[in-house]
Amino acid sequence: MRDLSPSGLSLPATSRRTLLRGMGGAALLGAGIPLLSACGGSGSSADPKTVSLGSNSSDAVPKKAFAEIYAAFTKKSGIKVDVNTKDHNTFQEQINSYLQGTPDDVFTWFAGYRMQFFASKKLATPIDDVWQKIGGNFPEAMKKLSKGEDGKYYFVPLYTYPWAVFYRKSVFAQHGYEVPATWDDFVALCKRMQKDGLVPIAFGDKDAWPAMGTFDQINFRTNGYDFHVELMAGKASWTDAKVRKVFDHWTEILPYHQEGAVGRTWQDAAQTLVAKKAGMYLLGTFVGQQFTDKADLDDLDFFAFPEIDPQFGQDTVEAPTDGFMLSKAPKNRAGAVKLLEYLGTPEAEEIYLKADSSVVAASTKADTSSYTALQKKSYEMISGAKSLTQFMDRDSRPDFTSTVMQPALQNFIRNPKNIDGILSSIDRQKKTIFASS
Repeated sequence: MRDLSPSGLSLPATSRRTLLRGMGGAALLGAGIPLLSACGGSGSSADPKTVSLGSNSSDAVPKKAFAEIYAAFTKKSGIKVDVNTKDHNTFQEQINSYLQGTPDDVFTWFAGYRMQFFASKKLATPIDDVWQKIGGNFPEAMKKLSKGEDGKYYFVPLYTYPWAVFYRKSVFAQHGYEVPATWDDFVALCKRMQKDGLVPIAFGDKDAWPAMGTFDQINFRTNGYDFHVELMAGKASWTDAKVRKVFDHWTEILPYHQEGAVGRTWQDAAQTLVAKKAGMYLLGTFVGQQFTDKADLDDLDFFAFPEIDPQFGQDTVEAPTDGFMLSKAPKNRAGAVKLLEYLGTPEAEEIYLKADSSVVAASTKADTSSYTALQKKSYEMISGAKSLTQFMDRDSRPDFTSTVMQPALQNFIRNPKNIDGILSSIDRQKKTIFASS
């Protein structure tokens, strides 16, 4: 998200993107912009009793949950975790230059293409020795997600969660709404909600990543998992009629999205669902973090994004997996390995899940007896999926998604009539970026 609130460290988004595009997009890895930096200076991690950790978990709930894990690790090992937390969006935008500089020993990151990308650039250290200890805690799917293209392990998964359409059960009951199974049902429900005075679809894209989730859902429902993977890997053309069909569908429901989305954070959009001003919200299950009242949270439910083409049905589920990686030259490798081994235990996952009930454990050995109804439903959705995706900015090159797709999708939201020009621009830049190694 993706997660997914400026820290004051970054260049303004527009000037930064202009700079990167001017460098040819693919030059992002070599930009060397000194924005994120390791915590505590160069000497902090040299202490054998201290491990530095760069974290993107800036929101209150996950930040607290991770703090409890690190405290438990310190109590057990005697090794302190020196945490360097940066705003989630800033961390993602600046990860390239951060990893090329003097990063923390361990850093939070994502499974999939984004992990493999940094591993292939030698910006992360293999952790096969860690997996010799933790391998029995995870299913094959998680093991696969944790490997680089060279077959070595680079990632320790902690939790996963699905993207879905969220709604308030009481609102649906009050108006007699039914969960839509097909696209036509979904559009009809949007029209009905609008007539009833609700914002049909809550939407906030100020941080530029939520819209990517909407694209993903419509794309794999319209064109299937295989085409979606090809498109994310730069192998399919963005001017393909299949892609245009995705935006035609999106254009159909765009009038039912919350207005002014580009100026609204996902958290603010979530509050309209909390306040029963919006009928639905497409997001990851972390939306539950915004439901601070238990009665409101108990009223929250979700359904899979509706079927568009029967041949693809609802087979694909977007289920990002978050976890940890070891940086290229950790100052305290021995301590970092011990931390990663602990993070791969059911104990660590259970500590996290007690504080954050919006996600489910990546390990099959974690205790799930205390799962909420939403967690059980999340687990069923993920385990029942034919195919799993990670999320656009995790399933494709980071330079492509941050410098091309994020501004392009915001341009579409502002002016959907210019879609042909937007797609031509995306495809042009895609060719340049993916042509580089």
